[in-house]
Amino acid sequence: MPIASPRLAGALAASGALLALLGCGGGDDRPPVGTTQLSPATPASFQGACKDLAAKLASLANTTISTSTDVGAGALTVGGQAVPAHCQVTGAMFARTSTVDGNSYAIKFEMRLPLAWNGRFFHQGNGGIDGSVVPATGSFGGGPLTHALMQGFAVLSSDAGHAASLGPNFGVDPQARLDYGYQAVGKLTPIAKKVIDSAYGKGPDRSYFGGCSNGGRHTFVAAARYPEDYDGYLAGAPGYKLPKAAIANMFGARRYASVATNPADLSTGFTPTERATVARAVLARCDVLDGASDGLVQDTEACRVAFDLARDVPTCGGSRDGSCLSPAQKTAIAPIFSGAINSKGESFYSSFPYDSGIGAAGIAFWEFTAPLALDSGAVGIIFKVPPENPASFNGPAFALTADIDAMLAGIEATNAVYTESAMSFMTPPNPTRLEKLKNRGAKMMVFHGVSDPIFSVDDTKAWYEGLAAANGGDASSFARFYRVPGMGHCSGGPATDQFDMLSALVAWVEKGAAPDRVTASARGAGNAGGVNAELPADWAANRSRPLCPYPKVARYNASGSLDSADSFSCR
Repeated sequence: MPIASPRLAGALAASGALLALLGCGGGDDRPPVGTTQLSPATPASFQGACKDLAAKLASLANTTISTSTDVGAGALTVGGQAVPAHCQVTGAMFARTSTVDGNSYAIKFEMRLPLAWNGRFFHQGNGGIDGSVVPATGSFGGGPLTHALMQGFAVLSSDAGHAASLGPNFGVDPQARLDYGYQAVGKLTPIAKKVIDSAYGKGPDRSYFGGCSNGGRHTFVAAARYPEDYDGYLAGAPGYKLPKAAIANMFGARRYASVATNPADLSTGFTPTERATVARAVLARCDVLDGASDGLVQDTEACRVAFDLARDVPTCGGSRDGSCLSPAQKTAIAPIFSGAINSKGESFYSSFPYDSGIGAAGIAFWEFTAPLALDSGAVGIIFKVPPENPASFNGPAFALTADIDAMLAGIEATNAVYTESAMSFMTPPNPTRLEKLKNRGAKMMVFHGVSDPIFSVDDTKAWYEGLAAANGGDASSFARFYRVPGMGHCSGGPATDQFDMLSALVAWVEKGAAPDRVTASARGAGNAGGVNAELPADWAANRSRPLCPYPKVARYNASGSLDSADSFSCR
């Protein structure tokens, strides 16, 4: 709930009826349920001195504010631009010593509060298994030229309730599991709004939640569990079935291991040269399906029909030389793309589309390293009930030899100590039932790279189709989904991966300007937000494309530059 301004507290207390009408004040003049348009946020300036804010917040329940420090203009830069002056607040909530593993825990956080505030709050969902309070800038997209802090938002970042030094071992503590999954968000939100109220004399008029990867999962969970706390949700690569996606990635690791020429290196099962060969074969079949031969597969659905791994990639007649795949490789790799299965042949995670980004360098980490170094610990210690013993746990061995059916049972299990399963605390309850979000005028935008190798864009597509079905066949009045051709996990790949969806989301929430397309650019030579080394040499450094709301596809208009978004329409 929004927090009442101290300056309004007396007036509101004088009238119970007015208090009921306004909710909790703080400038949050949300319309009644059933309306679809929220009013714009109103800017405000920081009140008092930043150094005095910590003392003003000393009475926050279950919370200790450690510091409030001025950060001068230009101390941070984004895309070569100086971030405006702001106040940095650090603190921790619910400090405790675990009775299960004896470790110390707390939900640590920081907030960055612009001196010139736009009236908005952005809750930054972070990636991986959290554990670190990364700078609260509210970044989004690949190599952005702007972010929420730059735009004047008050931004919150947290470690989700555990320290990075523990690695996945925090999963031994049942409360740390729940905080990581969803409870840290529920605890932080009201405190963050109180901090904002103390800093500006009013709470946020509009609140937004966003992040990519696990941050996208956090966003999906927040939309389902906390639909009344935020007005806009921006989710990138939302691994909202993260426990199953992690097991699917270990399923894939076993397939690669079966054809690896070096058992200690999974990448020898599908080398960079071989992946580039497959990427060329995909483009040969699918590039022109959107009307332009431009190194991008816009029509993903048509490509499913047009491309066949067995037929369209040359089969090695002799030794592997990079120009072909052996029969054993094709047999091993095809099930990764068709979707992971259990011992009964039943699918437990989504398919992955073939796309031009399969040859990108970033794919290797997620396909060959992450299953052994990340997914194994997450499944074995954070998600499984009971967890594996950290003292004897061997991640690579677990990834390559542990029974997958047992893993799937473990992420659904509970016991007296771990009373919520991973599929409860890590995933959004009823993810396609977002009536509360819809009815109060909130909006949701979701983007996902088509070449994402860890969280499948097909899984997000299935979610969106389910959301549409739950809303009479069309959810576009409050939620839109954008596929990013060629892009890997959150960024990178042969893609136009630089875009500002936050501004588009704000315009939709506060002005009713539906985002019919979002312009994305490549990050070629000279890009201030960081150069993407995986761009093809024949692309213009600033190539642009429209990102289209599903199921529309960016199609060439039959004339105009292939490097300009103006030459393409969403159809």
